[in-house]
Amino acid sequence: MTPTGHRLFDSCLEGDPDLQFLLSGGNLVKIRSSSWQKNRFYKLNEDCRTLWHASHKKIRKNKTFSLDDIDSLRRGRQSEGLNKHTDPSVEDRCFSIIFKGKKKNLDLMAEDPEQAKKWVNGLEKVISNMYNLSRQEKNEHWLINCMRKADKNKDNKMTLKEVKHFLRQINVEVDDTYAADLFKRCDTSNSGTLEDTEIKHFYDLLTHREEIDVIYKKYARTDDQISARDLLHFLLNEQREQATIHDAVKLIDKYEMDDTAKERNHMTKDGFLMYMQHEEGSILNHKHKGIYQDMNQPLNHYYISSSHNTYLMEDQLKGPSSIEAYIKALMKSCRCVELDCWDGANGEPVIYHGYTLTSKVLFRDVIKAIKEYAFKTSEYPVILSLENHCTVEQQKLMAYHMISILGDALITKPLGDRMPTNFPSPKELKGRFLIKGKRLNKLDTAFISNCTVDEDTVSEEDEAAEVKDNGQKAKSKKSKMKLAKELSDIVIYCKSVHFNSFEHAKYNQAFYEMSSFKESKAFSLAQNSGTAFMHHNMDKLSRIYPAGSRTDSSNYNPVPMWNVGCQIVALNFQTPSKEMHINQGRFLPNGFCGYVLKPEFQRDLSSQFDPNTLTNGPWLKRKTFHIMVISGQQLPKINKDKQSSIVDPLVRVEIYGVPADNASRETHYIENNGFNPVWNEKFVFDINVPELAMVRFVVEDHDAASQNDLVAQYCLPLSSVQNGYRHVPLLTKRGDVIGSAGLFVHIMLIDA
Repeated sequence: MTPTGHRLFDSCLEGDPDLQFLLSGGNLVKIRSSSWQKNRFYKLNEDCRTLWHASHKKIRKNKTFSLDDIDSLRRGRQSEGLNKHTDPSVEDRCFSIIFKGKKKNLDLMAEDPEQAKKWVNGLEKVISNMYNLSRQEKNEHWLINCMRKADKNKDNKMTLKEVKHFLRQINVEVDDTYAADLFKRCDTSNSGTLEDTEIKHFYDLLTHREEIDVIYKKYARTDDQISARDLLHFLLNEQREQATIHDAVKLIDKYEMDDTAKERNHMTKDGFLMYMQHEEGSILNHKHKGIYQDMNQPLNHYYISSSHNTYLMEDQLKGPSSIEAYIKALMKSCRCVELDCWDGANGEPVIYHGYTLTSKVLFRDVIKAIKEYAFKTSEYPVILSLENHCTVEQQKLMAYHMISILGDALITKPLGDRMPTNFPSPKELKGRFLIKGKRLNKLDTAFISNCTVDEDTVSEEDEAAEVKDNGQKAKSKKSKMKLAKELSDIVIYCKSVHFNSFEHAKYNQAFYEMSSFKESKAFSLAQNSGTAFMHHNMDKLSRIYPAGSRTDSSNYNPVPMWNVGCQIVALNFQTPSKEMHINQGRFLPNGFCGYVLKPEFQRDLSSQFDPNTLTNGPWLKRKTFHIMVISGQQLPKINKDKQSSIVDPLVRVEIYGVPADNASRETHYIENNGFNPVWNEKFVFDINVPELAMVRFVVEDHDAASQNDLVAQYCLPLSSVQNGYRHVPLLTKRGDVIGSAGLFVHIMLIDA
């Protein structure tokens, strides 16, 4: 059932042997434990969107899951399960399917290495093909899929009953008269069913977007089409882009499907819609999608995407510790991960949340996983933040594992042949690991060959000192611990020291000596000594971490910390929350590489910026942010299991930045329509410090009786927002893209 008359997949995969292999399917061994390893038949469904597998459960004879739910594929024994439950000899027969969200990994073993390769190659091709479709094609696929599900008897025709079922499935509740009327308008053959061209007509009526018609009509001034000159007019006046006639011609060439129009350098309405739904029409400045910032500044001039308790999958009291959690964080471009190290059995150090029931993982295995996944998403440096509770013997083993596993990628001495006076840049540290931890002496001893300290005591890490000993009184802040020289020697640019005051740090601390601040302490300093905190961060690094009382692994708001120039603002990556959405938005531009250059006024020593009391200065670039929330497209259902649950969507626009800029406005809600709601509501925000402001779009399902449910969200820095008519992609609560959903808005960010 394809209203557009083409196969569901681009012709580029037609006849592809890997695709044919998946469509035929085959047997794989599903592995859950050493004893639970069972043969199951898997195959790709004809829709090329779902994978089917036989199940031996009574209730569900066969199961399918959507390829959209797959986060990544891993070749070999690269998951915790396969590593634990299979023999190294089957390495090249194994692969894992990693899902988005909380769904467990699927660990599989093929009959031979060739088959394993075909499965992984085929799935990667199909997923990549899906990912590279335009929004319009994704919308089409989504709709076609819903039509297929509604076509209960699989006769490629739609009865009125099936049409109603389909409409409910796409999240729109229509009254019976409207559905019957729509049906009648399309059933030109009066056969009581819709088929072929009638389905195409029904599809066109359904997906028609009046708001696009209005814009197109306004600019289509040449034989009712948009000429290159008209398009340039649109780009300059409406989209406020610095464009030339050459840019307009390039867009027509890229997006116009009609050859006759293309030859005349004209754009039809279909071509225009195509352009609006691609990256050039997105709210995120497409020039900011790649690395566009200067990566040659010292490391402390950047915000660094950072995670806290990285080993935890859930909460801090009894959740599982897992290597998987490190892999997920690193694949999201997290560039500072935390390792809580304790003495383990058999002399091998382990990682877990001390004094709690969280499970343990081997330190050695974590380092191996970090080595494997650190630079897959970003090539910029990764900081390993050690919280060390081990005895000297196991500390020596920690140092041994890091040196032997990380090899040349580990920074074990300062770059260059003389004592540095400030940090290297992310560019100079590409592909390298830095260790953050205690050090026995000053860094200049790294240049003295006969330095003899073997081991000594250092004061315990502040964070470690706060860990309650089985609910008893917290240890004294001055508690001491022995430190092995081997571990001390590989701490180069990130030596942990206790924070006394900004004054003390200024005169007594070297640039590489850094402090960690508990959130309450950090917020108090940011509130009362904003300028001093910012100056402190101009030549040193600061790490902020969530309070120990957040046993549910919730998060604090990172924005006030960035406002005073803190770099390593560590959040619980495993907890989907508003704070994580803001973090994801902050690191979305600049190639999603985990490093974002701080504004000039947070790096310039003469700056007197204080986010709490705004005085005149280069930070004050007052803007007026006009935003019109026009419409929504294909919003997801919240309760997929309940056919009847249709959303009543509203949109909230939130601004996060300096206190004076924080604001939020929301639209009215629209009853029973998640498919194509139209709001047409205008909001105006006054922005004082645009370089620190973040914009978050929140779509909620209105509920009069209880709290609204989150439907979708999207966040980005105001400095990466494009003017004009724009599409806003939407993400789930966990931060995954919802392929077909979006908002359509009009934006004007102008000098006040």
